[in-house]
Amino acid sequence: MKVLKKIAITIVCLLLICGIGIVCLFHNEYSSLKSLKKIDAYPMYTMDYSADYGLDEFLEKGASNDKELVEFVVDHVMKGLPLSIKIPDLGCSTFIAQNKDSGYLFGRNFDMDYSPSVLVKTKPKNGYASVSMVNLGFVGYNEKHLPDTLKDSLVTLAAPYAPLDGMNEKGLAVGVLLIDTKPTNQNTKKVDITTTTAIRMMLDKAKNVDEALELLSQYDMHSSANSCYHFQICDASGKSVVVEYVDDEMKVVYPDKNYQCATNFLLTQPDAEFNFGQDRYQIIDEKLSATNGKLSNREAMQLLSDCSQDAHKNKQGKISKTQWSCVYDLKKKRVTICVNQNYDTEYSINVVE
Repeated sequence: MKVLKKIAITIVCLLLICGIGIVCLFHNEYSSLKSLKKIDAYPMYTMDYSADYGLDEFLEKGASNDKELVEFVVDHVMKGLPLSIKIPDLGCSTFIAQNKDSGYLFGRNFDMDYSPSVLVKTKPKNGYASVSMVNLGFVGYNEKHLPDTLKDSLVTLAAPYAPLDGMNEKGLAVGVLLIDTKPTNQNTKKVDITTTTAIRMMLDKAKNVDEALELLSQYDMHSSANSCYHFQICDASGKSVVVEYVDDEMKVVYPDKNYQCATNFLLTQPDAEFNFGQDRYQIIDEKLSATNGKLSNREAMQLLSDCSQDAHKNKQGKISKTQWSCVYDLKKKRVTICVNQNYDTEYSINVVE
């Protein structure tokens, strides 16, 4: 019994030392990890990210591919802990509409295979506060491995570098959508940037569409995950654009109506053979045309439900469907979220409480 007692005491001491070691190593990040909360069983989490993730330093150096991004995050955020970022195929829908109450709404469906998610709230010292949605599957989580303990949550510290849509305190909102063609790899000797880091940059540094476009023009874009994407970007004034990269040249598509929407085909080349998502685009376009581009918050979420994707097998043979739907209120700076196509349950979160 004495031997067993000594073993038990030793194990407890080792666990305490391990816990103290983690806290000491990540003393600036500890409060961020402790703020991680599961708010939906699918699951979905929220996180108040209070640590410095070094975006200014990243923007000086840049990254031309996911490997270089991982190296930066491991060195500057993860304290040397291993990390992998993998962004597979995704099919999504976005739109901007005038809010019937006042202001504008940005709607976003994220469609993919099983995607545990986290809404990350950031407030950088040298940038704007924002909320952004991150697929935790991109940084290694899955149904059998979720960030439900302090130890298991360490990799969520990389979340600021993997946003897929979001909005900042000035009402700038961004969403990224897949285009199934050759990846973008600009090479004009500017600092390199990747898909998700471009979103992080815009949310942190741009207060409107014009500033976002100016920022993008200063960097060489390199698509994440050997794929191609376009961005819909809009702001509190109602201005909206879709930014596309055709033959490595940045193209800006302005709306010809009082609303704008995007799915998974190039608006500059709508008949290209690699395009898809025209059916979802038509649903959105017909609804917004019928309402003269005006929706209530509830109608915006209903439109996302109408164009959501039910469970089906994607090209990789995985079951894919709409993972989350977000309505960003660009005036009130509030996002309303439904996950796993459960449109009876909504979560509303302000950019700044």
